[in-house]
Amino acid sequence: MTVTRAVPLGCGHYLPERIVENAEFAKTLETSDEWIKTRSGIERRHFAGPNEKTSDLAIPAAQRALAAAGLEASDLDAIVLATATPDETFPATATRVQHAIGMTHGFAFDVQAVCAGFIYAVGMANSLIQSGQAKTVMVIGAETFSRILDWSDRSTCVLFGDGAGALILSGEPGAGTLADRGVMSVKLHSDGAHHDLLYVDGGPSSTGKAGCVRMQGQRVFQHAVNKLAQVAHEAMDSVGATADDIDWMVPHQANSRIIESTARKTGLSMQKVVMTVHNHGNTSAASIPLALSETVQSGRIRQGDLLLMEAIGGGLAWGAALMRW
Repeated sequence: MTVTRAVPLGCGHYLPERIVENAEFAKTLETSDEWIKTRSGIERRHFAGPNEKTSDLAIPAAQRALAAAGLEASDLDAIVLATATPDETFPATATRVQHAIGMTHGFAFDVQAVCAGFIYAVGMANSLIQSGQAKTVMVIGAETFSRILDWSDRSTCVLFGDGAGALILSGEPGAGTLADRGVMSVKLHSDGAHHDLLYVDGGPSSTGKAGCVRMQGQRVFQHAVNKLAQVAHEAMDSVGATADDIDWMVPHQANSRIIESTARKTGLSMQKVVMTVHNHGNTSAASIPLALSETVQSGRIRQGDLLLMEAIGGGLAWGAALMRW
């Protein structure tokens, strides 16, 4: 049985120039490099410059993905950009990227599912390709979380960073088996009952201001490990895959302890887990495509590898995607 698969053609990423080591926070907060590393695994993160917007990070990531795929902007039919920190309330930041890379046709829109945004965007792109609405879609995760941090709150401001990653998917025929290249399954969930665990205390219709990140860290940790392991098995079970079939898990880079606990519950060795949280911090929707792009560039992820990607964020919203590179 022939099916249409959303096959990865290339990826790229971009990080702002400014690197902030843990020690910088100790100058203004009751914290230390050891305190931050022990609780999160984070050693440093990148922050956007004063005049850098989310689109300024997304554009070079998009350009690098095009170069890696050997494509021009005219080859794209759509852009799906996941972000919780858009340039403006409207229009979509994706349209800024569309214009900047010289894409003069098709369509571009944003997706907002916070840290799970990239998985949601992959799901949207996969649906567009399978339905025939688009053949080649660029999926981007881009964030400037430094714009919505409370610098007096050590429980949140030390965790997040800025960055962008992009992935290009294109429809190609597959045999309908686990051996196919491309997206195999995407499983998405949300539960608004958990709003107060992780949210931003502002917005256009509530305060008229951007607001700052608020989080109940321990409760988020508990939900994250259980929900991520469950949705990972759901994605695998839907196509008859097992943990033994997975070559790499590319998780949301929120916290090293969450990643390690989720890997154990999923049945994966840490040798199969991509970890970049120590260098990037939590870049929300950008974290998976950043980690993916860096690992592909290093040569560790190779064509034919089966990847398990999973993330959870405010909402709570969570999901997993299985894709053969």
